[in-house]
Amino acid sequence: MGRNAIQTNDLIMTTILTGKVKTVISTSDPNEVLIQYEDRVTAGNGRKESRQEGKGTVCCEISRILFEKITEVGIPNHYIGMHEENVMRCKTLDIIPIEVVVRNLAAGSIVRQTTIDEGTEFKWPLVEYYLKDDAKDDPLLTQDRIIQMGYNMEAVGEMEIMAREVNLILQKIFDSIGLTLVDFKLEFGYDLGHSIFLADELSPDGMRLWKDGQSFDKDLFRKEQGGMMEAYKYILTQLQSL
Repeated sequence: MGRNAIQTNDLIMTTILTGKVKTVISTSDPNEVLIQYEDRVTAGNGRKESRQEGKGTVCCEISRILFEKITEVGIPNHYIGMHEENVMRCKTLDIIPIEVVVRNLAAGSIVRQTTIDEGTEFKWPLVEYYLKDDAKDDPLLTQDRIIQMGYNMEAVGEMEIMAREVNLILQKIFDSIGLTLVDFKLEFGYDLGHSIFLADELSPDGMRLWKDGQSFDKDLFRKEQGGMMEAYKYILTQLQSL
């Protein structure tokens, strides 16, 4: 058995993609993959990296809860079920290399790149697109750039509609547990029938959450403030109480 193969219940499953914080594993079903959430934490497209014991399990469980919530309202997503405490069963998707970011308040790059002050509440949620390419530092995309890259704007429009729907759901959930959803990143992909599904994860690794103006997300690691795992566990505990 090669280094990238895993033996489970007499079935050999092969690692097909190792990302910064998750590993995608093939199964005997071409319509299904396993996504293993790792204990790694990264920032700056992997330029800063550490390991936090138990992080993979916590992020996987947060993602499970949130995926199940959005499934209840009919938003198509890749979540099928759980395989292990840090391994999720998901639909096989061809990931679209465009990241969709939804912003409710100003933070992060939009503050660094514009004259907008941190914490400014937008009149309506902003939706932005970024090329999913670490080597290029995930540059901001315009509509014209997306068209020139050969992507179907109807598909991009469908992604935006879904992103705005997810935003409304997540805002309501986090408001109910005393957290403010500042912004978050989504990824999408095509299934074998060429339908678009929400992919990736829904965890504090890919969103900003504030409690009384204080970060409860990966910014605690980015800014070396400490307490990231305590914040993640707090979020999980609150979500489990719903």
